[in-house]
Amino acid sequence: MLKRKRTNTVALLLLLFAVAVYFLEYGPLWPIFIILFIWFAVTLFGSFFIRWNYHLTSKHSNKDTTYQWVSITFDDGPNTEFTPRILELLAKFGAKATFFCVGKNIEQHPEILKQLISQGHSVGNHTYSHSNNFGFLPLDKVLNELKQTENLVHSLTGKKMKLYRPAFGVTNPQIAKAVQQLKVHSIGWNVRSLDTTFRSEKTILKRITNTVSKGDVILLHDTSEKTIVVLEQLLLFLREKNLGSVTIDRLLEIEAYA
Repeated sequence: MLKRKRTNTVALLLLLFAVAVYFLEYGPLWPIFIILFIWFAVTLFGSFFIRWNYHLTSKHSNKDTTYQWVSITFDDGPNTEFTPRILELLAKFGAKATFFCVGKNIEQHPEILKQLISQGHSVGNHTYSHSNNFGFLPLDKVLNELKQTENLVHSLTGKKMKLYRPAFGVTNPQIAKAVQQLKVHSIGWNVRSLDTTFRSEKTILKRITNTVSKGDVILLHDTSEKTIVVLEQLLLFLREKNLGSVTIDRLLEIEAYA
């Protein structure tokens, strides 16, 4: 598995060697650019693909579980139109889920946050603003984003969140430092629905059901009508396969709150 520190060390050694060879006139210049290109590509992909665990180790599934469990997770809420309907569906099927909430949305809908917790679902931190440039923020601003949402949830519920999902699944050295300083669990997924894309409900459902099995973590978003349709069919499918959805902390055997 590729890791940032190891990759940087190898790239630096190769680069020094290539530079030395070039200046000693034993080789051409192009290997230097190839090494830099490969290093940049690996770092870029490692930042955007959370499952690589390139900058930090996130938890994506628990294939060792002995139970017939999966965990459905929702990002980007709470949403006043769709989150209550999702809660109704989950209650109808006796399913539990984890909601990674955006701080500014919690401020607008604190009653929904309280409803999530009162119904036995888990809540995690999904930053305060979910800014498009979150992956480029310095450490102090990353920490501020996470602390602001953490403090908001604590003031409303008395709970201190230990679950964190990076916005867009993007990680970098600053986010890794923030996770370490705040002592939170970085949570990824291994079944991505792509329910925020142009894909149809049928395609999204098939994408999930073709691969899902016990121990998997499913990524959805409580932000659209499309997800409502997919969720109902998914819950029916899980019932047929004798799979139950539990909160992420229960599946991964970790603590959701400090």
